[in-house]
Amino acid sequence: MTDAIPTPSKKANGVQPWLGRLAGKFLVFEGPDGSGKSTQLKRLVEAAAAAGVKVTQVREPGGTPVGEQIRSVLLDPSSTMTLRAEMLLYMASRAQLVETIINPALARGELVIADRFLTSTFAYQGAGGGLSDKDIRDVGRVATFDIRPDLVLIYYVDVLTATMRTRGIASTGGKKGSRPTPAALQGPSLFDDRIEQRDHDFRTRVHESYLAQAKADPAHHVLVDASGNAEQVWELTAKVMQERFGG
Repeated sequence: MTDAIPTPSKKANGVQPWLGRLAGKFLVFEGPDGSGKSTQLKRLVEAAAAAGVKVTQVREPGGTPVGEQIRSVLLDPSSTMTLRAEMLLYMASRAQLVETIINPALARGELVIADRFLTSTFAYQGAGGGLSDKDIRDVGRVATFDIRPDLVLIYYVDVLTATMRTRGIASTGGKKGSRPTPAALQGPSLFDDRIEQRDHDFRTRVHESYLAQAKADPAHHVLVDASGNAEQVWELTAKVMQERFGG
């Protein structure tokens, strides 16, 4: 697989030229838990910083003192709330993050990289939970000052692979008879929060939403095949970044 991926062009000093063009951009890393998006986000943060680009990294929910308090409520398995209240709490955390961290960083010409943004709300509370896209869009417009990321990278793996990864189940490699048992797939998750405890049908709707959002708005969303190992996925990430920001 690696040999088939074009190698991004590099300057003589080994720094990929598109890195320097990320200053002032707003990038979002998306995908279901188990997709490996956080690993790729960290690698891009490190590469951009090494190229001399000032980076502000944030996560959702959270990223601010207020947002982290909201995060603890949202992800606490003992928390109970309606779906609409859940969506509004995510938006409240996002509003604080945009106004106090993201917009000021962009105004300073920094690269902002977010671990999740509005795409997640459409996937989880929208497609997964059943809230309308219109309601999410209307509240999101207020919460985010109608800011739009320059690019949303959606790291995609199938539902089974993502579920296996979050439950610490090694890849079966497609061997007959080696499929994990249903009990194992329902076992404890490495992301054992309130959201990830939801059932298979919920996770399937989330995955389908990610695909649909990428198809509906290819100018701002791109799917990255996250089925390979971390190095293979990074090469795909670098290829996408070169294509979008290579100049």
